[in-house]
Amino acid sequence: MATPLIAGLAVAAAALAGRYSIQAWQAFKARPVVPRMRKFYEGGFQPSMNRKEAGLILGVRESANAEKVKEAHKKVMVANHPDAGGSHYLASKINEAKDILLGKSKGGGSAF
Repeated sequence: MATPLIAGLAVAAAALAGRYSIQAWQAFKARPVVPRMRKFYEGGFQPSMNRKEAGLILGVRESANAEKVKEAHKKVMVANHPDAGGSHYLASKINEAKDILLGKSKGGGSAF
């Protein structure tokens, strides 16, 4: 008598697990597609750099404090330093971005 009861409970548990799995799969498929990689700024440099472009280059907000700007500058320069195979042009743009965000801009632009 106990065997049919146990078999019935096992079938019911399998049916509930299957139903839950199907609902979870449908919810997974219905979720919006989110790109996994961060979208970077597309496009070249402007003729004269402004605070917005400087923030995009360093990856900080235009209103970031000096510590965050210096930290971001160091991080970006390590990856793009000319001595480590980076571009002199990019290094000058990164330095110009730091100067603009720190308020040390002379208005001359990059050397290139």
